[in-house]
Amino acid sequence: MRPEAPAFEELTVAVPGGDLTVLRWPAAVSGAPTVVAVHGITANALAWGQVARQLAGRAALIAPDLRGRAASRTVRAPYGLARHADDVAELIGTLGLGPVRLAGHSMGAWVAALAAVRHPALVERLLLVDGAVTFPLPVGVREADALAAVLGPALARLSMTFPDRAAYRAFWRALPAFAAGWTAETDAYTQRDLVGTEPDLRSSCVPEAIREDGRQVMVDADAATAIHRISCPAELLWAERGLQDEPQGLYDPDRIEAAALDPTRVSVSPVPGTNHYSILTGEDGAAVVADRLVAERAVRE
Repeated sequence: MRPEAPAFEELTVAVPGGDLTVLRWPAAVSGAPTVVAVHGITANALAWGQVARQLAGRAALIAPDLRGRAASRTVRAPYGLARHADDVAELIGTLGLGPVRLAGHSMGAWVAALAAVRHPALVERLLLVDGAVTFPLPVGVREADALAAVLGPALARLSMTFPDRAAYRAFWRALPAFAAGWTAETDAYTQRDLVGTEPDLRSSCVPEAIREDGRQVMVDADAATAIHRISCPAELLWAERGLQDEPQGLYDPDRIEAAALDPTRVSVSPVPGTNHYSILTGEDGAAVVADRLVAERAVRE
C-alpha cells in the first residue's frame, strides 16, 4: 500500500533580492531529523513530493523554490550556484534549522555541495542525487550547446507556450523518462511550473537564471571542486539511465572512478532501474532517497 501523501505548508524566507518560497512537510515523530532539499535546474520544490510521501513523517522535509523558478521567480538576480547556496544557508538560519541533512538533485546537488563548503556549521550530512560531479566539456563543444544536449526537452520547453494545463501534462507524459512512472506527485510538480493564463501558459523559469546556472554547472571551478572540499559525510546516489531514459546516464562506474572522489568522505551507490528523473520522482527511486535521508549515517560501499 502506498503511504499517505503528506500535507505541506508554504512559507517565505527573505533573501537578498526578494522572498524565497519554501515548502515544509513536518515530521510525524519527536526528534526526527531535519532535511533541506534542493531541486534541479528547471525544477521546483515539488520535485521532492514523492520523497516526502516515502518519508511518511520520518523527517521534517523543507524544500525551496530556488530564485528564478516557480513561486520564487520574482526574486531578483544575481543567480548562480553560490548565490543559491547562500540562499539555502539563509533559509536554514532564518528557520532555525541547523545543522541539517542537506540533499540536492541534479543541479541542486552542486548547490548542496557548495552550501556545505561555504557554510559547514549548518550541514551535518549531504545526500547528492545524480549530480555534483563535474566532467570537462569535450573539445570544441560550446557551453550552450552542451546544456541543450544534456537537458533536451526540459530546456526546450522554456521557449514554448501551452494552451491549457492538460497540454502541459501531455508534453511531460510523452517524455521517455516519465512514460512509465507518472504519479500524482509528478503531476503536481510539473503543474507548479506553469504561469500565465490560458491559452498562453508557459514555464515559470526565468531564462537568465537557467542560462547562468547552467553555465556554472558546466564550467565553474568552485562548483566542480566542491564535492572534493566538503568536510561532512556525504553520499552520492547515481541513476543508471539518463535524462531522456537513454542507456548512458550522467554517471557510470568509469566516470565515477575518473572523478577520484575521496572514499573516506563520499560514498557512492548506484540506484538500479532509475533514470535521472525517476531516481527522485519515481516510487522506487524516491524510496531509496528517503531511506538514505533518515539512515543513521551515510552508507559506505
